[in-house]
Amino acid sequence: MREVLEREDKWDVDDRFEVPDLASCFGAARIDEDTVDLVSEYYDTRERDLQAHRVLVRRRSGEDDTGWQVKLPAADGRMELHWPLTDKPPKSLLDLLVGVSLGKPLDQVATVHTVRGRHRFHVDGSDEVYAELVDDRVRAWAGDRLLAWREVEVELGPAARSMPKAAVKRLRAAGARPSRYPSKLAHVLPPPPQPEPESTAARVFTEYLDAQVDAIVAGDIGLRRGQDPIHDTRVAMRRLRSTLRVFAQLLDDSAVGDLEDELKWFAGLLGEVRDCQVQRQRFTEAIDELPVDLVLGPVRSRVHHDLQAVELPARAAVAEAMDSPRYLAILAVLRRWRDQPPLRPGATAAQIRAASKKAQRKADRRLAAAMADDVPTAWHRARKACKRARYAAELCTGLPGSTKATRMVKHYKQFQSVLGDHQDAVVAEETLRRMGVAAGTTVGENGFTFGLLLAREQRIAQECRAKARELAG
Repeated sequence: MREVLEREDKWDVDDRFEVPDLASCFGAARIDEDTVDLVSEYYDTRERDLQAHRVLVRRRSGEDDTGWQVKLPAADGRMELHWPLTDKPPKSLLDLLVGVSLGKPLDQVATVHTVRGRHRFHVDGSDEVYAELVDDRVRAWAGDRLLAWREVEVELGPAARSMPKAAVKRLRAAGARPSRYPSKLAHVLPPPPQPEPESTAARVFTEYLDAQVDAIVAGDIGLRRGQDPIHDTRVAMRRLRSTLRVFAQLLDDSAVGDLEDELKWFAGLLGEVRDCQVQRQRFTEAIDELPVDLVLGPVRSRVHHDLQAVELPARAAVAEAMDSPRYLAILAVLRRWRDQPPLRPGATAAQIRAASKKAQRKADRRLAAAMADDVPTAWHRARKACKRARYAAELCTGLPGSTKATRMVKHYKQFQSVLGDHQDAVVAEETLRRMGVAAGTTVGENGFTFGLLLAREQRIAQECRAKARELAG
């Protein structure tokens, strides 16, 4: 499998359109032109679960770019994953999309035949394509639906920063208009219509939920690709859980069900892995700061092996969970929210703000209690409450007149950060205590350095509590 980041602009054109001269817009020293004939067969579940998450699967044959391809949303465009051409989808492709497809089989849903005129722009005498304009004449069919159209795509190569404004002006002057469709599949097989938000408040709320669903789906695919989006996935789940709790009265219970508990379960599995990652980096940096003569015995080796002994089973537990019906049920709920958001009809901006303010009051009470009790458990409760207040305020920043919400995001983010460092120190203390005991009772090792590291974490925790009091004024 290979991957390519695709950055392209799509344009609708008619039969009278003539490709303008864009060479000077890209500073091209050479233009290669040719024509290729392509057939793309698109695959999805019967319920079109992939398309709902903006994921495309196609089998392309013809004169160029043949093979199986998966297109995934990416921050700067779309990520294309490629497999060699085979009759059936490769197993590794199907395994990659188990979460998005909810384990359902993929069937052919549309066929697109494209006669593509290509204009490839090269700069500085390089053979690398700086940008490419393709003029596509398309015939497509899905069931009894037959369509024919013409469109233009401009794809940027790795060296191109962005689409030149001059190129956009020339395309518009020639009669091109930004495409109404994100893909050829969407043209021939439009996504199922989604209900229009009934108000600005509903739109803002739904967009916030969608952003968390996007991150969770991206994390699912990333984990199945062998990447490490543990932190981002966990944060998205935390944001979603927080939203379900803070705004519970505005949500349809039947659409939410026990999702908060299920998200807590899976986020907990991710947390086992993430804690090891944080502690490994934390302890390594602390050891690096110590004078060499204070690092007694194989301290680094003990840190590495003890954390690895926890992390490897934790990763295995995550992988096992991701193939379970319980985990797929979580993704099934998120998939339904694409078509039917869980916000109850009639929810208003005032109600959303009121729920957010309630979360802020709770955070303030828990902060006061933590400063009075001064025990780790109280500070931990305060941290979680500040986190929920921050996330609720984040949602409110999309509402009209959100200046105060923006200030609240910054306010509670500061507490969340300081108290997060405090919690990391508290957890690290217990880990170092266990490591120190083990090292002190093992031949050839010494618990001295772990005692120094433990004292360091205790000092950090004390400084964090002092900083939280300072923030509270």
